[in-house]
Amino acid sequence: MLLIWISGFELVSDFGFPSVKILHSISELSGLRGPLFVAIGVFDGVHRGHQAVISTSARHAHAAEGTPVVVTFDPHPAKVLRPNDVPRLLTAHQHKIDLIRTLGVAHLLVIEFTLKFAATAPEEFVGQLAAHSKPLREICVGHEWSFGRNRAGNLTLLKQLGATHQFDVIGIPPVMVNGNVVSSTAIRNAIKAGDFDKAASMLGRPYSVIGTVIGGDKLGRKLGFPTANLSAHSEQFPPNGVYFAEAWLEGVLNHGVVNLGVRPTIAQGESQRTLEIHLLDFNQDIYGREIEVRFLQYLRPEKKFPNVEALTRQIEADVQQARKLCAA
Repeated sequence: MLLIWISGFELVSDFGFPSVKILHSISELSGLRGPLFVAIGVFDGVHRGHQAVISTSARHAHAAEGTPVVVTFDPHPAKVLRPNDVPRLLTAHQHKIDLIRTLGVAHLLVIEFTLKFAATAPEEFVGQLAAHSKPLREICVGHEWSFGRNRAGNLTLLKQLGATHQFDVIGIPPVMVNGNVVSSTAIRNAIKAGDFDKAASMLGRPYSVIGTVIGGDKLGRKLGFPTANLSAHSEQFPPNGVYFAEAWLEGVLNHGVVNLGVRPTIAQGESQRTLEIHLLDFNQDIYGREIEVRFLQYLRPEKKFPNVEALTRQIEADVQQARKLCAA
């Protein structure tokens, strides 16, 4: 088999969008041409609400011939502040960067989120942004964004600081889809329940995970169906089962069958939850290459078969069902 893992490198792959320059400290803002228009948030998932914040900031920047900058954090603040209660992510770090750059932003400031940074007073954080921007014209955030020590900063305080440092503040109201507020939590819950339609409506795209292919034990190849295994890391996955999926490889669309679960037929003892995909009519060496997997449709639950032969017959049926879906 092949193993797909979520990469942590910061080179942005080329899918036809302009590259993003990654900054790692607030002081680096001083090297950008002003005025700066800054969108701030965790932006896990880069869903419709996040898109509204980022695209509004970028639109204002382009209208004023300024520079749009997205400020985000890595790792997710919850991993530092609540290590025993960390939510599953909607996008790995590199995936988030790829999505943000499609929104017309060429500069991304990634602030390392540590306990020391979490203890920064909101006034100090904003003061640093203003001091290193030449000048800072606008900060755009979600209407409920909180920041700084003990999450003491909010939109009201940000507007007060804007008046002090002479920049505008835009608070984006909640984005609604089918009567529901778009949020990362709501999307995670939808994916966890296998409701891909609801997740896609809030994300503005099909839910997907992205990773890099490395070598595995090739067991799927021995069964006649070479597969790629996706390491879960901290990404949110739907319920165990078999799915019809898309796989994008360097801008080329492939289709496949995904199995998510513990592989009860072949697992020895306690097994880790894995996600593996068989790509239809595909016979290329893709080790080391990046692939994006999009869940499209649930096919059946995962089950334990009496033997490997029965499992192989079921995989053949799954593949045939996937081909029918492709044809449709």
